[in-house]
Amino acid sequence: MSARIRLKRFGTKKRPYYRIVVMDKRSPRDGKTLEEVGYYHPIDPEDKQLILNEERVKSWLNHGAEPSDTVHKLLNKKGITV
Repeated sequence: MSARIRLKRFGTKKRPYYRIVVMDKRSPRDGKTLEEVGYYHPIDPEDKQLILNEERVKSWLNHGAEPSDTVHKLLNKKGITV
């Protein structure tokens, strides 16, 4: 199974928030997750937008999970190299 770290959308129309999750590469965007590793709230102030469990993210990256393009940018913002 190939895992991918990506965003899962929640919230209402024009008020989104996202959970950063580890999922099977073939599952749909809002499908079953393997693990939730963080949150991303783009509407909040800059310092409160991104909350990550860095230890779990690094663990999944070491086990071969690939981040999506958007998650890759968010991880770089937080200082986690991929």
